Amino acid sequence: MPSKKTTVSSRAKRAAKPAKTSGVLRIGSVTLGGKEPLFILGPCVIEGAKPLLKAARTIKSICSDLGVQFVFKASYDKANRTSGSSYRGIGVLDGCRMLAEAGASIGVPVTTDIHSPQEAEIASEFIDLLQIPAFLCRQTDLIEAAARTGRAVNVKKGQFLAPWDLAPIAGKLRASGCESFCFTERGTTFGYNNLVADMRSLYWIREQGFPVIFDATHSVQRPGGGGGHTTGDGHLAPVLARAAMAAGVDGIFLETHENPAKAPSDGPNQIPHNKLPGTLKSLLSIRRALD
Repeated sequence: MPSKKTTVSSRAKRAAKPAKTSGVLRIGSVTLGGKEPLFILGPCVIEGAKPLLKAARTIKSICSDLGVQFVFKASYDKANRTSGSSYRGIGVLDGCRMLAEAGASIGVPVTTDIHSPQEAEIASEFIDLLQIPAFLCRQTDLIEAAARTGRAVNVKKGQFLAPWDLAPIAGKLRASGCESFCFTERGTTFGYNNLVADMRSLYWIREQGFPVIFDATHSVQRPGGGGGHTTGDGHLAPVLARAAMAAGVDGIFLETHENPAKAPSDGPNQIPHNKLPGTLKSLLSIRRALD
């Protein structure tokens, strides 16, 4: 593993430690659980430094026009692709450096998913919000390693878990010294190659006192349904996002791409950049109608 001396960027040195106060989770310059919703936005996977920076600037412009707060996201490794020949990414160190640089250039915090305790240590030098993938949400070593980094942690609820099964995960995080965490609902297995989004889950997660995010784009996946490539019902992602906002959530997760048809990963489920403003406007209208 590279030494911290070689991996710590100037951005990482400046990044503030997360703090949770009065039920509000602070992630860099933004908050989750406050009056305004938080959005997690970005491409599924890092395709290179230039495409990543272009996406970051496009999303920043859209969000600035609407006055919304967001965390920029992208993955450095799609470690659970169905096919072994599918594009995975560029690796943890290069990917985290690129993501940190893109976030710093637009002045927003960044998030990415990690897959091992070793990756948690590397990513924590650059990343504001560490994400635990759904399939790894019960991996104790990974959760404890993420908790010990001092970064905020977002655990995606496994497609095989009930909302109340998150309490033991929260216990693992807290036992390792992490109080700055949240959970993301991303659908539940519903037969073969299908997911269903149960809006009751959002209520039950929040009822336990946990900040909750709804992942609309992964909730419309058809896992394994495309054989060796991703498939899903991307046109339904905004529909589920609106339902989740009405049900009451702290944040919405949406993957977005300039041209989803050409995206190397999860293209059928991503929101095109030109449709993102309208999608966010509708979500903001629903949230403000609830106030």
